[in-house]
Amino acid sequence: YIGALGARVICDNIPGLVNKQRQLCQRYPDIMQSVGEGAKEWIRECQHQFRHHRWNCSTLDRDHTVFGRVMLRSSREAAFVYAISSAGVVYAITRGCSQGDLKACSCDPLKRGRSKDERGEFDWGGCSDNINYGIRFAKAFVDAKEKKVKDARALMNLHNNRCGRMAVKRFLKLECKCHGVSGSCTLRTCWLAMSDFRKTGDYLRKKYNGAIQVTMNQDGTGFTVANKNFRKPTKTDLVYFENSPDYCVMDKAAGSLGTAGRVCNKMSRGTDGCEVMCCGRGYDTTRVTRVTKCECKFHWCCAVRCKECEDTVDVHTCKAPKRAEWLDQT
Repeated sequence: YIGALGARVICDNIPGLVNKQRQLCQRYPDIMQSVGEGAKEWIRECQHQFRHHRWNCSTLDRDHTVFGRVMLRSSREAAFVYAISSAGVVYAITRGCSQGDLKACSCDPLKRGRSKDERGEFDWGGCSDNINYGIRFAKAFVDAKEKKVKDARALMNLHNNRCGRMAVKRFLKLECKCHGVSGSCTLRTCWLAMSDFRKTGDYLRKKYNGAIQVTMNQDGTGFTVANKNFRKPTKTDLVYFENSPDYCVMDKAAGSLGTAGRVCNKMSRGTDGCEVMCCGRGYDTTRVTRVTKCECKFHWCCAVRCKECEDTVDVHTCKAPKRAEWLDQT
């Protein structure tokens, strides 16, 4: 696809790229394809992590600039999005290297010869994920936009981008194959592999919960905590400047779609409960009949046969605000 259209044409038509990003795009069109796949993956992960919250990452799906309007405010949601997107780029490129999809990289060339872990010595073999290449390229590509401007928001984004990159590396695991008589582990061949992206998502979600509100220090080179009672942020903490909007009503400037029409859980007292999700506006209940597969039986050798069962459930959805602007306009 890229070969047919020409890298230059495609790279010139991606909105929001700065010069350095455009140059990297033209030089490595195959890597850009991986970055595109990575974007789908991290948006899915973001929506999974926040599926039970008022802000559920959905603004990102609808905005061709990917980061969407939610990113205009320097909130903890912005901090999470920059971190998870940066992690997604690392993950996608590293996977592309290992799968042989990219010309510029392959398996980690440093994982050769012998090494040891707590179980003893082993030989490097197989294909170790080249995470360092993924991190280097992601740093060059994603950070390029922030390096064009030297302001507080750029510093915040660079910090959170780095958190995301390092989060992927954190979950590298050693995988081994045993050799020897009847599978005894007298000899082992091992390689380093990335864990499932969900682990990175779960980790960054915890970092979002503990994100630290900061202000710029006086010489503009770093952060100080906004509240003196909180500890200083480390390199692995997400940082943000502004409080989040409540996401209850539609506010396009703040990147909020509101919660009107969102499904809520009547029985829950948590963030997915109707009281919290609907911001006290109440909810509508619809009775819905669902058809599901049930009473499945396995037939030897290779078939599973199921019946279709109908069940009726109540679905609760948040009411719209009574005097919202967008209702007045319709």
